[in-house]
Amino acid sequence: MSGQDFDQALIAAAFQRAAEVGWARARFPGKLTLLRRFGVMLDQAALVASPGEGPVRDRLFDLLMSRFDAIKPHREGLRALLRHLPRDPATALALGCATRRSMRWMLQAAGCSSAGVRSELRVRGLVGVWLWTMRAFERDETEDLATTMAALDTALSRAHAMAGWLAGSGRGQRPTREGMSR
Repeated sequence: MSGQDFDQALIAAAFQRAAEVGWARARFPGKLTLLRRFGVMLDQAALVASPGEGPVRDRLFDLLMSRFDAIKPHREGLRALLRHLPRDPATALALGCATRRSMRWMLQAAGCSSAGVRSELRVRGLVGVWLWTMRAFERDETEDLATTMAALDTALSRAHAMAGWLAGSGRGQRPTREGMSR
């Protein structure tokens, strides 16, 4: 589809929707507003499916996989966005802030405290887990997202090992590969 064809399809869809619900309900004045709203929709999908019980790690796994399940129908558009972001640092920065906020919500939904320095480290760690897993999701062609699930499981295990080390269980020791893969 050429740029002109895309513009025409987008404008046609906007006018069709305006005909159905009116112009007063215009919701997305720009690309960033649309992307932010999409992120909120992903958060809502995860939080609706929020597990109430079990270890924090398992709850995080379920919450993050719910977000990936919600993204799945839009995977090709997401791939296009990821290819575009290096050429659009303002959007990349804004999405980075939105991702950080989303990961804070996921931690809270999993039962983690949102106060203090440790909380900030957890948020940053979960952003790393999300980005690591997003790379796997981008390449995952399986219907059941098996590759994504495996990457998320590995990333959460490594983050858990690192959190234990940072909390003092590994005082004076550096984390080993064995400790990171448990």
